[in-house]
Amino acid sequence: MWFSAFFDNMNISELKQNIQNGKFDKEFTMLYGDVVVAKERYIEAVDEFVNLYGDRNNIRLFSAPGRTEVGGNHTDHQHGRVLAGSVNLDIIAVVAQNDDNIVRIKSKGYNMDEVDVSDLDKKETEQGRARSLIRGVMAAFKNGGYNVGGFDAYTTSNVLKGSGLSSSAAFEVLVSNVVNGLYNDAKVDAVTMAKYSQFAECEYFGKPCGLLDQMASSVGGFTYADFCDPQNPIVDKISIDLNESDHTLCVVDTGGNHANLTQDYADITLECRAVSNALGVEFLRDASMDDFYKNYAQIRQQCGDRAMLRAMHFFNENERVLTQKSALRRGDFNTFFVTVKRSGESSYDLLQNVYSPSNPREQAISVALALTKQFLNGRGAYRVHGGGFAGTIQCYIPNKMFDDYKQMIESVFGEGSCVKLFVRAVGGYELKGE
Repeated sequence: MWFSAFFDNMNISELKQNIQNGKFDKEFTMLYGDVVVAKERYIEAVDEFVNLYGDRNNIRLFSAPGRTEVGGNHTDHQHGRVLAGSVNLDIIAVVAQNDDNIVRIKSKGYNMDEVDVSDLDKKETEQGRARSLIRGVMAAFKNGGYNVGGFDAYTTSNVLKGSGLSSSAAFEVLVSNVVNGLYNDAKVDAVTMAKYSQFAECEYFGKPCGLLDQMASSVGGFTYADFCDPQNPIVDKISIDLNESDHTLCVVDTGGNHANLTQDYADITLECRAVSNALGVEFLRDASMDDFYKNYAQIRQQCGDRAMLRAMHFFNENERVLTQKSALRRGDFNTFFVTVKRSGESSYDLLQNVYSPSNPREQAISVALALTKQFLNGRGAYRVHGGGFAGTIQCYIPNKMFDDYKQMIESVFGEGSCVKLFVRAVGGYELKGE
């Protein structure tokens, strides 16, 4: 493609000049909105690349976004429906292809990771480390019959860790897009790259996960996904500008500690699985809601009350996603906001993932939701975000109320705890300066 030759001949000085002279402004506006901040960030990343690898003549720029869950709280692991959006917080990479068959990635704040492309077997000693994600993505491409090779990269991220915005998925999708761009002429589609990214996290990193995070980061925009068949999900991208709603999307970081919540997350899956097994199927998506209610008393004795409530959440939430999808597609924001609030209420009352029962004194998410409800007084929408138990809430605040809301909520949770987001139109992406 024509732009490949352009990048092959562009050195660091030319790249920085193009950034400063506005050749990337259109893309910066699409990805971030704030062009000035984006220019500073990318120039700083280019300078760090030079400090690490020296001047080069084949520089490329890539981005992969974090994601925000819009609907389908804890439905994906039961093969349910989800709705998510890629956001303006992302991981960016300054990249140059090399000929020594080694992948080198230096991420800001972390040590250099190196992977020999000739050895892509899983390493048990790498589990839980970024290097395993790199090796896993490369292995997935190779297993899929695509080309792989070496490159040098510097990355920096502003995806909030522990916020439910999925920084790990963004990293995997970033690496996938680099391999796709450098060695495969960008011919691998976004859904396939999401699967390759999930493979890396599950098989090489050692963290079982659904496909929601990777799919949203890779596809971009508002993404609807139905995981009835997880190997072949139904994916539908919804083009809608949330700015038309006159509301501001934001997340509030309540500062909770995720360290001791592994069992809380696992219990949701285990209890949903217990109910589905009692109904004679492996996943709740395969169960009949009518059979569930007809046999409620019997299954309750077998599985317990909380499991039954969590199953009720799944059945309702799985249908609610369809309502949200339809409302967004026709630009009906009032219905969309109503369903967001109902989703949050269901997570609070039925799924019960707003605080850990092992630590009832710490209920920061509950406090944030209560304060937001009181502040909005029937307007906008709010819900627990992502896995829950600690972390963030998601809010849709009327534009004219946002500054006051930010001041109020940050007086409780600290300066910078309220982060404004917007859903960007693209997922994993190579910036071309066109």
